[in-house]
Amino acid sequence: MEEPKRMHRCCFTGHRPEKLNMSESEVKERLKKAIREAIKDGFTTFITGMARGVDMWAGEIVLEERKDNDRIKLICASPFESFEKSWDIVEKKRYNKIMEQADYVKFVCEHYSRSCFQIRNCFMVDNSARVISAYNGEKGGTRNTIKYATSKNVDVVNIFDERYA
Repeated sequence: MEEPKRMHRCCFTGHRPEKLNMSESEVKERLKKAIREAIKDGFTTFITGMARGVDMWAGEIVLEERKDNDRIKLICASPFESFEKSWDIVEKKRYNKIMEQADYVKFVCEHYSRSCFQIRNCFMVDNSARVISAYNGEKGGTRNTIKYATSKNVDVVNIFDERYA
């Protein structure tokens, strides 16, 4: 029963803001293009991992798109409860606003562990047919998620490709 649902799900992976070589507005414009392309391709449910930067920006864009299309759904796959606890107040508010508006919230792990982020990333990929990435070539969780998606034959698009410029 999950497999047909998976074919209409898309998730996100990307670097934190400090690792990006672009402004938030430029990244968001590229994300918007990729999300709209995914919607045209039949994707209706989007999964965000709720990390600062790309994940939360993507979540905000999906929520905006949902205003004009009630078929669009947002799943927040947070690695663990109180993930945002150490963030500054602005980022905490942004996180909580997205979580409150989500169609479904999943805390992937019961508590923090060294592997909780990778477990969250695998959960998202395992429940998606496409990954929209903001990947600049650096080592880390984004690269690991893309490698995992590729090993599972999940389509990966990178908003840093020229077609999203």
